[in-house]
Amino acid sequence: MSIHPTLPGLFEPVQTALPLDTQPATEKQIAYARTLAMKTGRDVPTALFADKAGLSAWIDQAKTKGPGGRFAAYPSAKQVQFAERIARLKRRQIPAECFKDKVMMSRWIDGNKPR
Repeated sequence: MSIHPTLPGLFEPVQTALPLDTQPATEKQIAYARTLAMKTGRDVPTALFADKAGLSAWIDQAKTKGPGGRFAAYPSAKQVQFAERIARLKRRQIPAECFKDKVMMSRWIDGNKPR
């Protein structure tokens, strides 16, 4: 006879439906997914509400792509306005190439931002 009581399954690992590192989706994420679903006419799989990363991937796929075409690489009006304000403060010129490429404009802004 053993002095230890026998409790079956006491020290066995618990099996869960989700991996331990999976986090549930946030309320904002679920609300945004439902809004996207209404706009695009797609259904959101309810199983994704328990998986934050999975729902994020679904949202990225369902989002509409930005405008393409000839002027897609140009900086936005707000970006140009912000760069011009920095240029006035620093008394510098913005290179002309920056007005034709939003990546170059972003790099110029990052390099010249007042600290």
